[in-house]
Amino acid sequence: MTKGAVTVRILCLVTVLISLFFLPWWTLFSSHTDWPFPVVLVGTVLFAAAVPAMPVLMVMGHGRRRSDRAARVADTTLGVVWVLFAWSALSVLLRLVLIACGVGDPARSRIVALAVAVVAAALLAWGHREAMRVPRVKRLDVTVPRLGRGLDGTRVVVLADTHYGPIDRAGWSARVAEVVNGLDADVVCHAGDIADGTPDQRRAQAAPLGTMRSRLAKVYVTGNHEYSSEAQGWLDRMAELGWEPLHNRHVVVRRGGDSLVLAGVDDVTAASSGLTGHRANLVGALAGADPDLPVLLVAHQPKYVGTAANAGIDLQISGHTHGGQIWPFNFLVRIDQPVVHGLSRHGERTQLYTSRGTGFWGPPFRIFAPSEITLLTLRSA
Repeated sequence: MTKGAVTVRILCLVTVLISLFFLPWWTLFSSHTDWPFPVVLVGTVLFAAAVPAMPVLMVMGHGRRRSDRAARVADTTLGVVWVLFAWSALSVLLRLVLIACGVGDPARSRIVALAVAVVAAALLAWGHREAMRVPRVKRLDVTVPRLGRGLDGTRVVVLADTHYGPIDRAGWSARVAEVVNGLDADVVCHAGDIADGTPDQRRAQAAPLGTMRSRLAKVYVTGNHEYSSEAQGWLDRMAELGWEPLHNRHVVVRRGGDSLVLAGVDDVTAASSGLTGHRANLVGALAGADPDLPVLLVAHQPKYVGTAANAGIDLQISGHTHGGQIWPFNFLVRIDQPVVHGLSRHGERTQLYTSRGTGFWGPPFRIFAPSEITLLTLRSA
């Protein structure tokens, strides 16, 4: 990357950062609210201090130092300011209504400021509870026309984006394992982004994965976050826990005289990670597989579905999007990914199921994007 490109990138990041904090500050403490001076002073100091503090704490928390305390503060700050920014932008509508009703300042601006503060506080409290609870089970039947009758009714449990991280969720992880074991799965898939941190850092949180049961297979692929925290180490750790790491490879499961290929590829970011032998390689993943058999492909990002459709894959399972995690971020996710969540069809044969994710990344909030443990029941035509 050239020096000029780096400069432009830094300027863009600084502009976005300042905008994120400026609009909520203006809505809550300026904009003709005419609050007492001490109120404005305290609010201004808090916002002004947060602007440089957040990126510094992000680097300390998610960079080489991996300080969990710094990450928790930075991630929470990011979630709070995003919610305040979104609802400050939407408050323009309330302001227009109040103008139409003849409400003048400072009453109008104070009503808007208080409304934004109350709505944001309520959503953040609810969103934190949503993020920290054990996900509800989402059940869905998926017809796979090439699936043999012997495999009709195959129960596939999907986990994705557990993101074991700075907040210790070992207890949560154990409860997720209990729910999975209660679903009587034939196949359990983990579609990547297992953790933010190394296998040693997140050993206790990941340990319950070793207690999950399935009749036919437990398979795992890497997500983009593994490539900033020892991807090969996570592949090895999952093998130790009794999972089949589908590192550009496949396994075949059989029942009732019929077979299903379970294939997996590395995340699309793997090629730029510098790790030897790591890249999304569907040809390698399917090498030696009978082309007449149906294929269930696990690939972390939904955007890989174009490659899958060209190869005639029957069903791709992905995560990555978190369903947006904190509304209205889902609209930004849609710019990068073909699907935000749910079942979709691509090409003549290929279906894609995109999970909203089991955990959360960064900000410990989920707002209008509930987490899920997914039970897909495969049906033959």
